[in-house]
Amino acid sequence: MQASHSYVGLWVTEDGSIRHELLTNGRYVEARGTRERAYEGRYEVTGTHIEYWDDTGFTADGDFINGVLYHAGMILYRQ
Repeated sequence: MQASHSYVGLWVTEDGSIRHELLTNGRYVEARGTRERAYEGRYEVTGTHIEYWDDTGFTADGDFINGVLYHAGMILYRQ
């Protein structure tokens, strides 16, 4: 369970095209444009660092800096 961190919730790019929802059960759902469930998987947060493991085997990571999520060349803001 990842509910102990403060990053649970919805994170969105400035243009709204990419949306990451970090769920309390350690899972995430990523929407891209009109594809509401483009990617899904699990995640873990350690301090301000996040690791993603997509259900298809893809991995990625990111960092929370000053309330902003920097992930794979994208910048996401909390909604």
